[in-house]
Amino acid sequence: MTADNASTGIPHEKTQVVIVGGGPVGIGLAIELGQRGIHCTLVERHREPQPIPKGQNLTQRTMEHFHFWGAEAALRAARTIPPEYGIGGLTAHGTLLSPYHYDWLQRELVRPYYFTANERLPQYATEAVLRARAAQLPTVRVLYGWTAEDVRVDNDTVYAEVAETGGEGHRIIEGRYLVGCDGSRSRVRAQAGITQTLSDHDRMMVLLVFRSEGLHQLLSRYPGKSYYNVLQPELDGYWKFFGRVDLGSTWFFHAPVPPGTTRDNFDFKRYLHEAVGAEFEVDFQHIGFWDLRFAIADRYRAGPVFIAGDAAHSHPPYGGYGVNTGFEDARNLGWKLAATLQGWGGEALLDSYDAERRPVFASTSRDFIARSIEIDRDFLRAHDPARDPAAFEEAWNARSSGAVGEVQSFEPHYEGSPVVMHAPGAHAGPCSAVGSHSFRARAGHHLAPAGLRDGRNVFEALGEGYTLLAFGASDADVAALVEAAAAVKLPLTVVRDTADGDRQRYGAALVLVRPDQFVAWAGDGLASPAQAQQVMDTIKGSRATAA
Repeated sequence: MTADNASTGIPHEKTQVVIVGGGPVGIGLAIELGQRGIHCTLVERHREPQPIPKGQNLTQRTMEHFHFWGAEAALRAARTIPPEYGIGGLTAHGTLLSPYHYDWLQRELVRPYYFTANERLPQYATEAVLRARAAQLPTVRVLYGWTAEDVRVDNDTVYAEVAETGGEGHRIIEGRYLVGCDGSRSRVRAQAGITQTLSDHDRMMVLLVFRSEGLHQLLSRYPGKSYYNVLQPELDGYWKFFGRVDLGSTWFFHAPVPPGTTRDNFDFKRYLHEAVGAEFEVDFQHIGFWDLRFAIADRYRAGPVFIAGDAAHSHPPYGGYGVNTGFEDARNLGWKLAATLQGWGGEALLDSYDAERRPVFASTSRDFIARSIEIDRDFLRAHDPARDPAAFEEAWNARSSGAVGEVQSFEPHYEGSPVVMHAPGAHAGPCSAVGSHSFRARAGHHLAPAGLRDGRNVFEALGEGYTLLAFGASDADVAALVEAAAAVKLPLTVVRDTADGDRQRYGAALVLVRPDQFVAWAGDGLASPAQAQQVMDTIKGSRATAA
């Protein structure tokens, strides 16, 4: 809907949700909303995806998002490294060609707990796939080449004044909600008055993109590897990190550099050679700089304004957590905004976005990324193969086992969420990124896949709203939950089956699954008919706290 603003003459448009920032998180949110019938307008200053190969490592969980967004096949087809090559990682000490190295970030170890396999491709290729999918949705309007210059709130209505990038066009977009997905220097965050907490990690980093077939030949001794990090004592725990953009020629490289480094006063070729342990030809395509720091917004919501992705949190690209965390923000917030706009979600449901996602990022930052830097620093200070090779090798082998544990323990969950209901007397910890993978259906945790008797996977039977998995449950309990959902207008799909096979692993006859594939409640039955209403009131955000 478009009209002229009578007082200013600026074209005025109305929508339900305004999204500022059309990187992967913003456009993923637009797809999530658009598929749910929510009208949204996305404003992105760049007309085309920027050709910088970042955010490449997409987890199994992220690929579940692409499956439900109808973009999984297109994303896998856009891959720049052949599937048969592999997408594993490697950590080395001293140089990449040293005798000390081990497999790192083996995400395939947790593959059985997710419906889809992980993937790897440059962020600009991911964005291109998402843009194509968004273009298929009539409820999604995109303004590429436009910048949001001002955001304001008036009586619970948001207004974004946008200007054509490099042009003269102006317009005002009015919506019920606005989401800032506009990066670590978010204008939306600043104009909404949302403050940040910064960490003490503060390093100047370089990003190099270069071509080198020689490096591909040197690293052919490590088949199936697509990214490599080097630990060197002088870096005091920070990495030199290589990643493949394609197979055979193009690479990117992150590493700390001294303050004041520029494109012209530093020998980047020598820096690469020192990290690899050999000389090779280098054709630089890009030299840029960024600041390594941890930042988290002190809240993710200010009235009708929300922030997501790097606008809400940022950290160094260690471990491939960044873009995956942002996608989870989009998925978490998207269905909750849709639920509220469709009239069945309570206000507490919107508040739960902050309650769930902010602690998970804080834990990811603290318990995985910052902790890995500290562990590496302590290791490098304590162990030196030239000084005591036996002690070094023993400690190095222990690190290899620890790399497996890191993947197993990274299991973001919402146990402490106010819109998750636990069994009476059950212990629920806080929302966190630290957990354990399990096939059991646990309130607040991601649902594991399971086969159905008709040959489908449970994930292929899930509805757009909530889904009730009834595996051997009583008809009376199912009917009570269906009636309670209808009473609060909560959309509910029922999937009935026996409790045989994979389904036994859930350990519950009744499992309520949220629209984002997290378990909202699980049990073998209802203690009373009233409990069905308590469950529904909790999970839709009608109750202040979980029962």
